[in-house]
Amino acid sequence: MKKVLFISYYWPPSGGSGVQRPLKFVKYLRDFGWEPIVFTVSNGEYPELDPSLAKEIPKGIKIIYSKIFEPYTYYKKFVGQKKEDKINPNFFTQEKKGWKEKLAIWIRSNFFIPDARVAWVKPSIKKLTQYCKENQVDVIITTGPPHSAHLIGLVVKENTGIPWIADFRDPWTNIDFYSNLSLTQWADAKHRKLEKKVLQNADKVLMVGETWGKELEEIGKRSVTIISNGFDPDDFDQSIIDLDAKFSIVHLGMFSKGRNHEVLWKALSQLCNENQDFANDLELCFYGKYDISAVEYMNKYKLKNFTKFHSYIPHHEIVKVQKRAQVLFLSVNNTPNVKGIITGKIYEYLAVNRPILCIGDTTGDAAKVIQETKSGYISGFEDLETLKSNISQLYTQYKNPSLAIKSNDIEKYSRKYLTGMLAQSLDSVIKPVN
Repeated sequence: MKKVLFISYYWPPSGGSGVQRPLKFVKYLRDFGWEPIVFTVSNGEYPELDPSLAKEIPKGIKIIYSKIFEPYTYYKKFVGQKKEDKINPNFFTQEKKGWKEKLAIWIRSNFFIPDARVAWVKPSIKKLTQYCKENQVDVIITTGPPHSAHLIGLVVKENTGIPWIADFRDPWTNIDFYSNLSLTQWADAKHRKLEKKVLQNADKVLMVGETWGKELEEIGKRSVTIISNGFDPDDFDQSIIDLDAKFSIVHLGMFSKGRNHEVLWKALSQLCNENQDFANDLELCFYGKYDISAVEYMNKYKLKNFTKFHSYIPHHEIVKVQKRAQVLFLSVNNTPNVKGIITGKIYEYLAVNRPILCIGDTTGDAAKVIQETKSGYISGFEDLETLKSNISQLYTQYKNPSLAIKSNDIEKYSRKYLTGMLAQSLDSVIKPVN
């Protein structure tokens, strides 16, 4: 069987969105004639932990672990956090920073390029170059962020001649927080030089969405293949779960400041004031990390009695929450790269056939997915009246009761189908046997 070396920082017990794509690819690659070998870290600093995901790793998969220098361990000590505290992925954009946080961000931005895992690169290159010379590896694939993974693939390819695919789950210099990195002119130039080098030297480049794919094509002056994120049908059994009794609007995953749009709170407040039945039925739920601005808006618009915050829960429990929800809330960051943002949760929302309420760019990639699948309602970042109308339509259906949806043409977002697309990309770069 052909063998692919899969280099990914995120791997179980990591939880959250970053681990889903590499884990699901590895889960299904054998079905398409590829045996994956995973290279990952043994001491990663992850935003969330979800040991239950280890159950999805296929039996007999070879996993090579590497212990790395993790600067976030020292960052937590520096700013007074506990060892067991999880890293906040949005600490670049949080507004309330002390001098320690500001100094740490400046150091991280200018001395850890392309990211805080750069110390993983050199020892990994040495280890994997030796491994590839002693073992069969037909293709290397790196997935980022962290984009340090791509630097590993770049040099291992140079050392061994093995074809290499760079898979981007997010942009590099076009990422939404890039402007918050406190970069010197030298550091910015180095980021852009490394990004271009990766793009121009990989045998194939993958991206999760059309808009970001076009941006990478402009930077690298080459074609980019789109393989979206998706959902795993195995995660969604056919058992029937009773829907929430309340008119529940549920957000799953990180609710950062960039996703917390005041228009949501204003719309719900006005609807509660205008309709007592709506106020009696409403329940707004957040699962996962949330920015303090959510609490501030909740208090400002007097929605405390309607709002519930829950901590992160394992992925298999998240699925149950999604199936119970009356409405699934999708909020897109209002940033310069907004058109390309397609949060991974949108595909799992599709899988449970619950209506989606989205705030985002009405012409962006996320909106296109919702429109093409006829899975929900979309309004702009400041479009109060459309948002109120969308919520009112959903509430009317809830009261009938007929709040249901049947998403169309979602099979192309199945993780197994997408892994088949990945296998085609792997086949396209493999060197023919003479």
